[in-house]
Amino acid sequence: MKFTISGGNKSASFSLTENKIGDILYLTVDMTLPSPEIPEPFFIRWFFSAAGCYSTWNPSLLNIHTLAVDWSKLTLQSRLASWMPVQSIISNEGSNKLCIAVSDVDTPISIRTGICEENALLDCEIEFFTKPTAQTDRYTATVRLDMREIPFYDSIYDTADWWENECGYKPARVPESAKMPMDSLWYSFHQMLDKDEIIKECKASKEIGLETVIIDDGWQTDNNSRGYAYCGDWQVAPQKIGDMAELVEKIHDIGMKVILWYSVPFMGKYTEKFKEFEGMFLEGSGDDKTFFGLDPRYKKVRKYLVSIYKKAVEEWNLDGLKLDFIDSFILKGKSLEHDEKRDYQSLEDAIHALMSEIKASLIAINPDIMIEFRQSYVGPSIRKYGNMLRVGDCPCDALRNRIGIINLRLTSGKTAVHSDMIMWNPDDTPENAALQFASIIFGVPQVSMRIDKLPKEHYEMLKFYISFWKEWRDVLLDGRLTAKNPESNYSTACSTLGNKSVTLSFTNPVVAAATEKAAAINASMHSSLIIKDACGKNYKVVSCTGKVISEGKIGTPIEEINVPTSGIIFID
Repeated sequence: MKFTISGGNKSASFSLTENKIGDILYLTVDMTLPSPEIPEPFFIRWFFSAAGCYSTWNPSLLNIHTLAVDWSKLTLQSRLASWMPVQSIISNEGSNKLCIAVSDVDTPISIRTGICEENALLDCEIEFFTKPTAQTDRYTATVRLDMREIPFYDSIYDTADWWENECGYKPARVPESAKMPMDSLWYSFHQMLDKDEIIKECKASKEIGLETVIIDDGWQTDNNSRGYAYCGDWQVAPQKIGDMAELVEKIHDIGMKVILWYSVPFMGKYTEKFKEFEGMFLEGSGDDKTFFGLDPRYKKVRKYLVSIYKKAVEEWNLDGLKLDFIDSFILKGKSLEHDEKRDYQSLEDAIHALMSEIKASLIAINPDIMIEFRQSYVGPSIRKYGNMLRVGDCPCDALRNRIGIINLRLTSGKTAVHSDMIMWNPDDTPENAALQFASIIFGVPQVSMRIDKLPKEHYEMLKFYISFWKEWRDVLLDGRLTAKNPESNYSTACSTLGNKSVTLSFTNPVVAAATEKAAAINASMHSSLIIKDACGKNYKVVSCTGKVISEGKIGTPIEEINVPTSGIIFID
């Protein structure tokens, strides 16, 4: 492969150094400037044979996994507060063909790939400094090109390990409480919060096996019109909550932990603090009409935000914070102009400073503090500050949730991966409702339904699935997760730990049950699963509510067994 560099500052000089170890090529790029300047975008470009290439994967993709064309390349946009710089080209058998990753996960970078129709080659390109950053006279990054013929997920796992162990992005410690199922009040309550109803919900949640409640948007305002015009003061809404410390104490007495929501950047125009921070907003980080995004490049902004979270955790005895909208810190318009009043000129550096200050102040109060982030701010850098990474909002969308869970598991190491809050229509069948839970089984479940208002069969389904998840939690969360057919949003996924495995069948009904103990969930519309590698073993099939449907012994190397939608077969 021949690499070329283009773009950049007129005064910049570049060098490329290649180091190949087996079928992995490390390409180090160095940029130097005679004096500090804001780096302008520059590009590394090369061509790669498309022989055997079939699909594309990156952590932000949902449905389109095509190879794309060079005049409309499939693109991954990455920066500190959004995604991570990795994009993979995969064969139709699911093997890695080319996994492109960059060591620098903070700088705004894009990776683009597409087929050149003149020669059937992949036109590959990495753009550095896609957004303005601070002045510098030197920049170095390493591009990792993995061309090993291994399962695509192994290449992604190895990339995540590379970031963590060789590039210096050590993740935050994960307390056990971050790996237990939770009740989130967003979809079930929205802003219509009421302290008595919250207590009622927590009692029902604890009885069914949920261990933490996330009190979401609405606790800070008596206004229920949605939006963020009342965010920024972070005072407790008197009519809804009253005394937050008292509410938290009552929830603790039930046996549940409490996480409280904050929209980190947003300052609403109807808050007392709005006038105080005028002139310290990022253009376009809010709607610029009713709410605005604070600029963390100002020391006053960071000091204020840290003080808010520290005071809340200290005075209200909170167990965690849901820090939302980190990816809304963006640079454009007038925010690109220099201001000597800022102590940081780089937005990415300022976000680092803010999150470092938040983490240090909260851990000093509670070493087991839980901090939740959600897609798209889930990359290696942001993992240094949060220990819960959640799938982006996808209400009632089992397909989107399953894709998000698996993508996050591939890139998040031992950080706790959480589902978006599962919900469903109460008029649906219990089997369809159970698909919401089954699809996120390899992550920590967050539930957002009024537990005490569920139909009886839905209640029994949820109770059974939570008990199943807890019983198999070590396999589900700590096992080696493998997934097939990423181009089809995954046909099956399996997590294996020691002599136990759990398989989730989405579209492919074939289940390999070679481990001593195995469970397989039918998350498809097939009425049966085809079990192999389990001849002579006993099996039990249960419905989505845990009712035993059939039992027996598998008598052939490949055997079809009736398993209803959202049902589970246990094999040992």
